[in-house]
Amino acid sequence: MKALGIGRARNLAPIVSLQAYYSLVGRDAERELVPMLASERVGLMVWSPLAGGYLTGKYSGGDAAGGRLEELDFPPIDRVRGEPLIDVLRTVAQRHEATPGQVAIAWLLHQPVVTTVLLGAKRVEQLTDNVRATQLRLDDDELGQLDAASRLPAEYPGWLLAQSDGRRA
Repeated sequence: MKALGIGRARNLAPIVSLQAYYSLVGRDAERELVPMLASERVGLMVWSPLAGGYLTGKYSGGDAAGGRLEELDFPPIDRVRGEPLIDVLRTVAQRHEATPGQVAIAWLLHQPVVTTVLLGAKRVEQLTDNVRATQLRLDDDELGQLDAASRLPAEYPGWLLAQSDGRRA
């Protein structure tokens, strides 16, 4: 916000995009960045949309020996929260004859603030698979299931306000 304000005050070229990590297992940007980007009409370029490959499901249950996340736990993933999400991704993927990774990318493309997703693929097959996500149209029910399985837990003061509001009702 400070950079946006300085740019406006000095009549500089506007900031039109931010590159940041955002995924179904990395929704921390929704706490402050995503609402600010939406209100200021700044687009979001997402990096690591599959959370280092985690959202493909290949690490589910501790498998995928030799995978990148075995060597470097980056981006950090809460696997306890992530495992139920992988199940939902697989269910939605089956409905679309798609892969969990395609559904994870499609979810991002359904987010209003996301303007582009930066894909990182080692092989042509991975890139082809990821690009197919642009053809998926998730319905409101599927988006709701993915949201419920990946929603951030409330943090202070949000949980306190919700608890206080409940008592007032």
